Amino acid sequence: MYFVEGVFTSSFWDWFITIGTLLSIFACFLLIVWIGGDRPAPDQDVETMGHVWDEDLEEYNNPLPMWWLQMFYITLVFGLFYVFLYPSLGSFPGLLKESQIVEYEREMASAKARFAPTYARYGQMDIPELAKDPAATQIGQRLFSTYCIACHGSDAGGVKGYPNLRDDDWLWGGEPTQLIETIANGRNGLMPSAEANRLEGDADVKAVTQYVLSLSGREHDAAAAEQGKAVYGKVCQACHMPDGTGMTALGAPNLTDDIWLYGGTVAEIEQTIKHGRQNRMPAHGEFLGEEKVKLLSAYIYSLSNKE
Repeated sequence: MYFVEGVFTSSFWDWFITIGTLLSIFACFLLIVWIGGDRPAPDQDVETMGHVWDEDLEEYNNPLPMWWLQMFYITLVFGLFYVFLYPSLGSFPGLLKESQIVEYEREMASAKARFAPTYARYGQMDIPELAKDPAATQIGQRLFSTYCIACHGSDAGGVKGYPNLRDDDWLWGGEPTQLIETIANGRNGLMPSAEANRLEGDADVKAVTQYVLSLSGREHDAAAAEQGKAVYGKVCQACHMPDGTGMTALGAPNLTDDIWLYGGTVAEIEQTIKHGRQNRMPAHGEFLGEEKVKLLSAYIYSLSNKE
């Protein structure tokens, strides 16, 4: 792995790295020359270090073998060639102009040339057709494993705050074009807080919570729900619709299906209404490309369209 080309804010760091690197190699040369030292003649007695074990076992001060020293010299010469060929001296890119960026671009170009015909063929198919193609969905599953499981889980079942992709409940819509839009360009969801919605304290929060429970047939306080219905009509129906079925254009969830992104207990619903929620799905289109986005969309589409 090569160093990434960069530009320092001060030339000091260029010189600091360059001089430090070259001095270190030069110092290693001097150290090896010093360690090699004067080599004794074949008939000359070798001095000892003065350490004796077991009465006559002595430690001799023999110089390093020549082959060993030569390996050190070869390594240092290789190091000198390396720092001038590859980016190792500050911002100097190296004579070969190699870097992590160049290596990445080369690998991506190679992969694109290798797989472009496959992606091009799938690019001509629509998503429902791709969802029935085992080879296409296998590619989509691998893309999902690479880019999506950190949030949506390895089984696409989601966790609190991250949607389940296996059911038929879609904040922004589950049609092929809507899935492509979500994956390619990302989504930004915002549920305003009670204060932003100008609800009058905890009483309104609790009343709206009871009404929201009633929309999905949950056990609720009928009197409080009736009070909450009036508040809902003033504040909430603009996004969630008068009947509570939600609006995919805004990512406003359906409140009638008893599916809850942030939890469906009374306390969790109150928390959502009181403090609001904010969530973001990052865009993947720029670095995945149109064909991969389509294959990923097809795999996700297949999870909730088993037929």
